[in-house]
Amino acid sequence: MGGEMMEEEKEPEKEVNGSEIFKEFKEYSVVEFFKKNRQMLGFAGKVRSLTTIVHEYCTNALDATEEAHILPEIMVKVEELPDEHVKVTIQDNGPGIPPSHLGKAMGMMLAGTKFHRYMQQRGQQGIGGAGCTLFSQITTGKPTRMRSGLGDGKVYECDMKIDVKNNQPVITNQIEFMGNFRGLRVEAEFAEVKYDKSEHGVYEYLKRTAMANPHAQITLIEPTGEKHVFQRVSDRIPEKPAEIQPHPLGITTGDLVDMAHRTDSRKLSSFLTNTFSRMSSAKVEELAKLVPTVNFEKHPRDLKWPEAEAVVNSVKTLKWIAPPTDALRPIGSDQIDKALKNILAPEFVSVSERRPKVFRGGIPFMVEAAIAYGGNSGRARSDEGRGGDIIRYANRVPLMFDGGSCAITEAVKNIDWKRYDVRDFDKEPVTVFANFVSVHVPYTGTGKQAITMEEEIVGEIRYAIMEVARDMQVYLRGKVREMDKETKKKIIMRYVKELSADLADLAGTGAPADIEKKLVNMIETKYEKIEGEAEEAVEEVKEVEENEKEE
Repeated sequence: MGGEMMEEEKEPEKEVNGSEIFKEFKEYSVVEFFKKNRQMLGFAGKVRSLTTIVHEYCTNALDATEEAHILPEIMVKVEELPDEHVKVTIQDNGPGIPPSHLGKAMGMMLAGTKFHRYMQQRGQQGIGGAGCTLFSQITTGKPTRMRSGLGDGKVYECDMKIDVKNNQPVITNQIEFMGNFRGLRVEAEFAEVKYDKSEHGVYEYLKRTAMANPHAQITLIEPTGEKHVFQRVSDRIPEKPAEIQPHPLGITTGDLVDMAHRTDSRKLSSFLTNTFSRMSSAKVEELAKLVPTVNFEKHPRDLKWPEAEAVVNSVKTLKWIAPPTDALRPIGSDQIDKALKNILAPEFVSVSERRPKVFRGGIPFMVEAAIAYGGNSGRARSDEGRGGDIIRYANRVPLMFDGGSCAITEAVKNIDWKRYDVRDFDKEPVTVFANFVSVHVPYTGTGKQAITMEEEIVGEIRYAIMEVARDMQVYLRGKVREMDKETKKKIIMRYVKELSADLADLAGTGAPADIEKKLVNMIETKYEKIEGEAEEAVEEVKEVEENEKEE
């Protein structure tokens, strides 16, 4: 072998049967899943994680105060600790959370007052508050301190963690005392977060929240101790959203079977009329004729999958009245106008509120859009100028991240801005504001930072922005005309007096003052004609937009 060692042949691996493999089979709780996949909750990157924390607590506070018909007052305090941890304190003046529900509300995933209700709300999933409790726990090992007061003189405090394996709150250090406190106060310590004043940071988030919620007063205390107060500019509390029933066109076979098996109704016919909007007895009779194999008098719990599938397919062939839209609660044109003027101090603002529409066959939604030009509009650029900015919202909540995959961003990109006298959107002091309003926001993920690019949604947002862009075009053209007019007038007027005297002298008749007056009238008439031509050009742009909609 010449001193060389031959490699030993490896024995082939033995086959392993299913019983051996499935010895590793385990069950996991939803908390264990999100602990391993925390980026799905928005905890990805230090700046984004801190903004997500403030976002979750603030949306809960705004929903709670409005539902209790209280003008919101929210205080956010951020402190940097020596060990690179950050302490966040958020306090509101809402109705508080009863001690019996505090643990489930802030220490249990997929529990809350929102997920099962078909109504417009900021939060939807029952994850946010508990997600923050979990994030504090897994990055610092410390509990979150809660204080809740219902306004009855009793104040409840406790420390809270989450039993990760069982998705249950773990409450310690409970105390109850008498005091003049109403609302909820949360104190938590976090690692792997960072405070800065970037366009994705806490300051910008709260500024944008104030724009869409002019009835709220929000105070931010930065780590430096600097205090910012976003003043309330309206005392009008938004009307409480109405809870509505789902529309038949938005239902799936699985939904129908699940609902039928949970209902208290005794007949399938009454279950349908009691559960869905626009489902009258006459409509049930129409369905019965289309699916004669289904007995609409039997108990809903006896509904089988093939029968439910036949009902759902037949629903799609009938004509339906669109779902009720009175459950939608937009911000309102006047309120948006006040908020943008208060925060951005622009030269010009225009607001559009579109009529409600429907997507996915049965989910009502509407779009509010605004455009602001000049002043503090747009975002600061590196060359000290200001460039175009898109401020995205869903049910008044700022969407700070994942803009590239959002329907609002897509709608803005699909607009020919040169048509509106904006040569380069990224180099103009322009802010585009868009708020998507719906009982169900189709987010692209659990982080709730982008709206799915559904065709109906993108198109409606685009038309809303085009409306306000046209108003801006009128303003910009008027501004240019005025500047040109004044410049040219000054030049001409410089010679009118002298020209009037010379003309009188050459003609040998007429008073110079009368000639001067006639020349001034001629100049004014010329500029009025130019202004009329500009307005005609704007009307042409409007006609092009209408043709696009028809196509």
